[in-house]
Amino acid sequence: MHDIVIIGGGPAGMTAALYAVRNGKSALVLEKGGFGGQITYSPRVENYPGSLSMSGNEFADKMLEQILAQGAEVEVETVTGIAEEGGYKRVLTESGTTFDAKAVVIATGVKHRMLGLSGENELVGNGISFCALCDGEYYKGLTVAVAGGGNSALQEATLLADVCREVVMIQDLDFFTGEEMLVKALLKRPNVRAFTGTAIEEIKTEEAGFAGLKLRKKATDETFELPCDGLFVAIGLIPENGAFSELVPLDKAGYIASGEDCETGHSGIFVAGDCRSKRVRQLTTATADGAVAALAACESINKNF
Repeated sequence: MHDIVIIGGGPAGMTAALYAVRNGKSALVLEKGGFGGQITYSPRVENYPGSLSMSGNEFADKMLEQILAQGAEVEVETVTGIAEEGGYKRVLTESGTTFDAKAVVIATGVKHRMLGLSGENELVGNGISFCALCDGEYYKGLTVAVAGGGNSALQEATLLADVCREVVMIQDLDFFTGEEMLVKALLKRPNVRAFTGTAIEEIKTEEAGFAGLKLRKKATDETFELPCDGLFVAIGLIPENGAFSELVPLDKAGYIASGEDCETGHSGIFVAGDCRSKRVRQLTTATADGAVAALAACESINKNF
């Protein structure tokens, strides 16, 4: 029996573990893949307070080292659900192993929707990015493409246009789906151009890595190449909350409906990080959520056990 089981080993989950053990609680982090989550895709992190520059992998490794040194436990498991068991929570896993806890923090994060192209996964963090705020400065003075046409893609492109020589929007529909004012403001910028009704067919590479894109005009099937230095994919996020949909409320996009208090409305279950409803998803907000959720879980345990 653990005091707190944390589902997800990204920045939110590991911060929750840190705050739990430092408040005298036993904490177990269950992670289905690599510890660190989405931040491990960032080659350099320069917007985290107190650190001039580090890679996402370095940050994740340091967090894991820190929570283990503080007494947290970790297991590699894929969680399939949470059950109530005599006042406790039982966390169920794909392997059949179960873990009992007095409180649970869900910190499963999100995954970026990908284009599904050959070689795409291998280039993430080395030519393919998802966050202009995180990685835009690395393309200062260069040409980048942005895949997508919704508000997120438009906002990413706006940030990139401030630092890049040229930003090329690529939308497979014949129109942008984001707010009209955002579209107009972006396309007025002299260093922004756009292709609508255009699909990305192939990622071009050279020995040094990413080299550009092969595009196809959907109306005519005409193909052409776009040399560029990087690609920002902004075609949506997928929250990984399906296993908990019967226990906690989800919004229409599948995020756990919770405010800044990180409470879910279900006693003893809390949420932290990108998997909850929120406007800003950054490394700092994920770690902040982890602290809030862990302290709320500790308070719940002190009150009920």
